[in-house]
Amino acid sequence: MSEQNRAWGSGMDETDEKLIRLTQDGIEFTHAPFEKAAAELGISEEEIVRRLKRLTEERKIRRFGASIGHIALGFTANGMGVWDVPEDKIEEIGQKMASFHEVSHCYRRPRSDEWPYNMYTMIHGRTTEECLAVAENISTAVGISEYKLVFSERELKKKGVRI
Repeated sequence: MSEQNRAWGSGMDETDEKLIRLTQDGIEFTHAPFEKAAAELGISEEEIVRRLKRLTEERKIRRFGASIGHIALGFTANGMGVWDVPEDKIEEIGQKMASFHEVSHCYRRPRSDEWPYNMYTMIHGRTTEECLAVAENISTAVGISEYKLVFSERELKKKGVRI
């Protein structure tokens, strides 16, 4: 058992650790995304899915998600909508905002004296004008007129924690 595995405690074996290492930098977007890892580990793809599910349930893996390369797909305009949402409407309005397919992230943050906004939506579009139109549509749909749209100047490399 490796030193890292011992640090995580019981419930993990060498195959679990190797699986995490094989998948932590991403998996291919194919019909058989775990095929290569299964071949390398000598187990079935079904066993990989079972192990990943168990590791997630045991909180050995905190999150298993997808990240889409929006720029590669042609969505080069990205605006962070910042919204002043009444506290008693956060859940309701947040759900509506998140339902827009142009919104990839929607989350709440505390306000401050210098910054009155408490809801954030990441809006993706092909142009700045598209993003502005989406923000206006969201504003109309939720009845919130106090917002700003802040645009990305450049994309920084995203990378999660690695073992």
